[in-house]
Amino acid sequence: MKIIKASIEHSDVIAEIGKKSFLESHGNSASVEDINSFISKTYNQKSISKEFENTKIQYHIIYFNDKAAGFSKIELNTSNKYINALNITKLDRLYLLKEFYGQGLGSQLFDFNIKLSKKQNQKGIWLAVWVENKRALNFYTKIGFKIVGNYNFKISETHSNPNHIMFFKY
Repeated sequence: MKIIKASIEHSDVIAEIGKKSFLESHGNSASVEDINSFISKTYNQKSISKEFENTKIQYHIIYFNDKAAGFSKIELNTSNKYINALNITKLDRLYLLKEFYGQGLGSQLFDFNIKLSKKQNQKGIWLAVWVENKRALNFYTKIGFKIVGNYNFKISETHSNPNHIMFFKY
């Protein structure tokens, strides 16, 4: 297992994992048209490359047996209306391909991001998770996240998925 800080050159890898992972975990959350439209807008090389221009955003890729297994995206110093704290990190994405489930890679990538966030003097980490994503909800609850609010994640102009806002204070 190896975790590397991604650069703009990794945009294709991140886009590929993002497409596949989003389909695996959220593919049934909206119509096929809405899901495909969201994926094509969000997980392409151009969109991912553009995010590297924002210095608050950091991507990391986790490798297992020399294969890219997943990635994380954090945004340092990103507040949330439900959290009354300064210097907090948004865990925007923690994606792991289904073929790598059960290896402990999600936990290792999460722990890596916690250490990284703490090194940047952050006081906690928050995220949004789809209320139907039981696997993710169980994972985050088990490690100490608390539900502090809600958010409608917009898939398309006509469809949003209800999400919990969860927070983990250091």
